[in-house]
Amino acid sequence: MQGLTLLFALLLVVLLAFLFALLGSCAQSVPASAQTSQPPAADLAAYTGADRMEKLVAAAKKEGSVAVYSSAAPDDMAALIAAFEKRYGVKVRLWRASSENIVQRAVVEARGGRFDADVFETGAIAMESMQRERLFREIKTPALSALLPAAILPHREWIGTRLNIFVAAYNTGLIKKGELPKRYDDLLDRRWAGKLGVEAEDSDWFGGVVSALGEDKGLKLFRDIVAANGISVRKGHTLLANLVVSGEVPLALSAYAYKAEQLRKNGAPIDWFVIPPGVARFEGAGVARRASHPNAAILFFEFMLTDGQDILLARDFFPARANARPLPEGAAMHFLDPAKGLDEDPKWSKQYRDIVANQAH
Repeated sequence: MQGLTLLFALLLVVLLAFLFALLGSCAQSVPASAQTSQPPAADLAAYTGADRMEKLVAAAKKEGSVAVYSSAAPDDMAALIAAFEKRYGVKVRLWRASSENIVQRAVVEARGGRFDADVFETGAIAMESMQRERLFREIKTPALSALLPAAILPHREWIGTRLNIFVAAYNTGLIKKGELPKRYDDLLDRRWAGKLGVEAEDSDWFGGVVSALGEDKGLKLFRDIVAANGISVRKGHTLLANLVVSGEVPLALSAYAYKAEQLRKNGAPIDWFVIPPGVARFEGAGVARRASHPNAAILFFEFMLTDGQDILLARDFFPARANARPLPEGAAMHFLDPAKGLDEDPKWSKQYRDIVANQAH
């Protein structure tokens, strides 16, 4: 009887040891984040808890820095970076280039297994091109609810941060307000000979204007304008605006509204207006799918959609935040569709080169 009791006790001990081991194994298999309600760092892109920003800031500070590829003008980007670094103590490493060069570098790096960029910030067609290369990841953020609906792409892998509105900018010392053209047909007048200019890569603006005018009519009109009066082609919107100020290009047809307004407010002899049809294009930001500093990247992205909107507004941009600033009066705006713009880019790039850039004089 005693032997049976001892055997039973031993079996009970073994069974209890097995149960404790099993429970310990199950506990270890549960991620620490699940035990503490702390989302893993990789999940902060989708985390929507009330303490989201607190956790995001802490994780970003631990990473310490964020690498941003941007085509924004140096002074505008400097203002955004200074505010971000001051608020969060996270260092921004900026690589600035044209939209075309950003796409080229991003694709080459990704295909080569390099992932230097954490955030991309540039024009809509370039952003859409990189999205199709699967370089971005969706970030769930309540900040989207405050934006213009058009700023939120169907895939949500990059988001519009501001509108670049194409305008005609003119030198106020050389052209009187009463002399300004009211429509593109007015540019056939010989008074504009040698006075017109455009930016070298603005085929999306060209496609938007021509499409709104009617393709056949629009293409013929620009051929006739170039043949009659010539168009000077310059690389860079900041350069183009400064050439208006200097008088070298009295009337630029594809300037950016914000840059002309910045110069005007600083006392330069420049003003701007919209020749209908008006054309606007989003600039946007996206977080790299394989970011080396994912949380700092999400934080910078969040900043561009929140505090950054106020900075953009103060610098005369048209932010993506709904009702931040009314669009220019007097002309209906045609918003360029990023996906359609990318699909049609080869067509409009060729037409722009053949009709404008290669014929410029």
